[in-house]
Amino acid sequence: MDGYAARSKLSADGGRQIVSFHVAGDMLDLQHLFLERADHSVHAVTDVELVWMPMAALRDLIARQPAIGTAFWRDALIDASIFREWVLNVGRRDARTRIAHMLCEFVVRSEAAGLGAAENTRLPFTQEQIGDATGLTSVHVNRMLRQLSDEGLIERSSGMLRVRDWDRFRKVATFDAAYLHTQPRHVAT
Repeated sequence: MDGYAARSKLSADGGRQIVSFHVAGDMLDLQHLFLERADHSVHAVTDVELVWMPMAALRDLIARQPAIGTAFWRDALIDASIFREWVLNVGRRDARTRIAHMLCEFVVRSEAAGLGAAENTRLPFTQEQIGDATGLTSVHVNRMLRQLSDEGLIERSSGMLRVRDWDRFRKVATFDAAYLHTQPRHVAT
């Protein structure tokens, strides 16, 4: 309902890989509607307000209201699309592009949820969390954020992000919002 969360997995040596960030309005754990055991963790990044619903009640709701089941399917498929993009981001993009792409996605998703725009979006993540999401150290994240700022693409201040040149920033990020399956203002490809 309010706040930001992240989904993550831990490696055998205790390293954390954040596999998704979530904004207010996201369904946080629809994957376990029909799976009995969680294979990941969901944790709050900021203070959050949640609505808990028993799985049995949701399954009953889907049985009685098939359109809701269709909406849940769509949500799960969009999550899968985002996961595939994150795998590509960590596996095949350089550090600067990874961070720019992650930030572009966050801006577009925040905008779609009515939580901000490229000109002014809350950025609730620490450099460590950005690193855990992009497979980089916090020191490397710091360098890349500074480089993006020095290039005149972004400004960061007091937990806020401002994209100064959306079109240029999107090109640096190789960002195409089609995988998000939404129509916010900054979708241009």
